[in-house]
Amino acid sequence: MSRPIVSLLTDFGARDVSAAICRAVVLGICPDAEVIDLSHEIRKYSIRDGALALWSALPYLPVGVHVAVVDPGVGTARRPLAIRAGRGDVLIGPDNGLLVSAAERLGGVGEVRELAHPAYRLPVVTSTFHGRDIFAPAAGHLAAGAAFDTLGPAIDPATLVGSPLPVASPIEGGGLATEVIYEDTFGNLKLSALVDDVRAVLGDPTGGTFELRTGDGRTLHLGWGRTFGELAPGEPLLYEDSYGRTCIAVNQGSAVSALGLRDGTRLELRRA
Repeated sequence: MSRPIVSLLTDFGARDVSAAICRAVVLGICPDAEVIDLSHEIRKYSIRDGALALWSALPYLPVGVHVAVVDPGVGTARRPLAIRAGRGDVLIGPDNGLLVSAAERLGGVGEVRELAHPAYRLPVVTSTFHGRDIFAPAAGHLAAGAAFDTLGPAIDPATLVGSPLPVASPIEGGGLATEVIYEDTFGNLKLSALVDDVRAVLGDPTGGTFELRTGDGRTLHLGWGRTFGELAPGEPLLYEDSYGRTCIAVNQGSAVSALGLRDGTRLELRRA
């Protein structure tokens, strides 16, 4: 693309001016940048929600500089960093696990730098707004052509805080241990299990019927649907979402309300 891409994802919300200020800082440094607002409505302080959103969205963006700020540790000893991914993107944000899963999906974590060079920060760095003072300026300078290796000292990738996104694991008897990691705006539930995990342990799920055992002793029986419209309104199903993740839904309803499952619920998935 002829214009450099900078994306922004935060938990700042739309009521306050914080997100707009970050946009303005980027554009003040690199007026030619195309700034894409992925979301500023990540659940407050939820690093995992932010990590999932980046994991889902970034593969569909052009190669660029991607800033993410879900940073309950702002102002503490946690490191501000930039990760260069295998695809060529640079991910900018706090060292709290937020960036790792997305970087891995963009070809892997490559070189990592601490954002320490004063030339790529605002003149005054506050203790509570590193999105404005550190992350957005670094993104603007990279978009304007600054070299990645001038941002600050190299960081050993092995020392990064790990991703907060849990993974599914096989269990005895041919099942899969998973958990609910996100409730979307329709009340659909995203699981830690990818559909590839289901295939590896339980075989092709298409058209199958499954048991979901919950931690409180309930057993739910759900069929695997290709799409919502294959079922009557109000019927629950398992399905593959548009990112390859295993999800639970109720056709034209809320799985949260109908099934009593919430973010953090641990589940065992088995063939019925």
